[in-house]
Order: sequence, then structure tokens, then C-alpha cells
Amino acid sequence: MSAPHAFGRAARFAVLSPPVVFLALFFLAPFLFVARISLSQSTRAQPPYAPQYEQGSGLEGLRAVLEGLNFENYATILSDDLYLSAFLTALRIAATSTFLLLLIAYPIAYAMARARPALRPLLLALMIVPFWTSFLIRIYAWIGILKPEGLLNQALLALGLIDAPLEILNTEIAIYIGIVYAYLPFMVLPIYAVLVAQSHDLLEAAADLGCPPWKSFWLVTVPLSAPGVAAGCLLVFIPCVGEFVIPDLLGGSETLMIGRQLWSEFFGNRDWPTASAIAVILVIILLIPFLILRRLEARGEEALK
Repeated sequence: MSAPHAFGRAARFAVLSPPVVFLALFFLAPFLFVARISLSQSTRAQPPYAPQYEQGSGLEGLRAVLEGLNFENYATILSDDLYLSAFLTALRIAATSTFLLLLIAYPIAYAMARARPALRPLLLALMIVPFWTSFLIRIYAWIGILKPEGLLNQALLALGLIDAPLEILNTEIAIYIGIVYAYLPFMVLPIYAVLVAQSHDLLEAAADLGCPPWKSFWLVTVPLSAPGVAAGCLLVFIPCVGEFVIPDLLGGSETLMIGRQLWSEFFGNRDWPTASAIAVILVIILLIPFLILRRLEARGEEALK
């Protein structure tokens, strides 16, 4: 092996090792621990699951633990309408929220990318400013805005647009408002990053060939911004599926999402095995859109070769 080649391999190893070790320690190891609990049985003990490995029992103890594991919690979750309804509601709300965010975020990102270069840092700062305040406080603030005697109803009544206060708080509409508000920067910023990097030469070439602006936007700008759109959709959809705070504070008790059910099993019922099984199923579900995106990216790269 030549010296430059060996140096290149050593450099790649040095660069890749920290993130690989980080992911192994803080994602893979905890996930395997949660997966192991999901195969256990709930008990009234500390910790609240069995079987437990007894120190000093050696291979016999390990064999006893493995023989005690089973998939009963998964069978219960997949056959119980409560959990299935919670999963489907979470997926529906997450998909709808992602679509609404895309509709709102794309024009904002496009306007930011087409703004004067001197103005773009200010626009980016305005987009990031909400992160300087606690997420929980910002969501609590929406309770004061959306409640029947809140600012929104007072404004609509003052303008004469409604005759009686609207019931928005503790509905799915309130959840959509909260999610769109909270996750808007996560959709805007990836799309903006792609749009601002696009060359204007392609649009000028299209204009020189007689293509109207709306058509060049649809045939040139939109396809080239697809990676940013896909990244924004993933950044929004994945956390929305497991969202707990917004449905709990704004959605009321009638909206059952899987994040709330997960919280209830862990901290309310102290049923760690069932809660862990829900978490594992949730991770598997969220891997599907990620794998689809990777597949589409691979096809795109093959097409460019």
C-alpha cells in the first residue's frame, strides 16, 4: 500500500471515528436497551420490568434472561385499536402539518433567496429569533391567543368578522397552528439554502429562449429545489409524529397522538415494556420515509452519471 493511500485511509478514519462513536454511544446503545425492555414483562418492582440479569449468574443468568424475552407487547400494540388509532392520528396530523408547512415555507424561502444580499442576514435572523425563547413558553403563549377570550377572538370580534368567539383551543386546528408556528424555520431554512445557491444563469437562459417566468420557475427552480424540500419535509415530519407538548397543551384530551400515549405508558402507567415497544415501532415507522428519500437520492445520482 502506498504512503499517500495509507495516509488517506488514516485521515478518513480520524474524521469518521468521532461521529460513529457518538452515534454508537448515544443512539445505538440506548435504542438496543429500549428494544430489550420492549421484549420484557411489566412488573411492580424497581426497575418495573422482568426478567432481570442477576449479577454473578454468568451464562446461566444470561440464558434465563433471553428465554424470558418475548414479543407479547408488540402483539398487544398491533392488535389494540387504541394504539393503532394513536399511530394513525399521529401520522395523519404529521403529514397534514408537513404539507401546510411546505405551502407556507416555500414562498418565504423563495422571497428570502431573491432578496438583496445585504438584506438576507436580517431575514435569516428574524427566522431564527423565536429559538431564543423557550419552546414551552412559546407554546404556552398560544393558549392565551387561541382561548375563547383570547387575543385572536377579540381581534376577530373587533373587526366584525365573527359574532361569537370561536372554539379553537383544544381542537386539531390548534395543534396545526402550534406545529406550523413551531416548525416553520425547520422547513424554511433547508429550502432557502438550496434556492440561494441556485445559479441565475439557467433562468436567464430559459428567458432568452422565450420561456415565461412562471414556466421557468416550475421547470427549473422547483426541480432544483427538491433536495431542500425533501430535507425540510423530513426535518418536520419525523418530530411531528412523536410530538407530545403541542398536542397536550393545545389539542386537549380528545386528540390522541402516539407521543401522548408513549408518555402515559412511561410515566402514568409505569408500563415500561409497552412504552418501549411503542418507541421501537415509532422508530421503525420513521425510518421508512428516510429510506425512501435515500433511495430517490441514489436514483438521482445514478441518473446524473
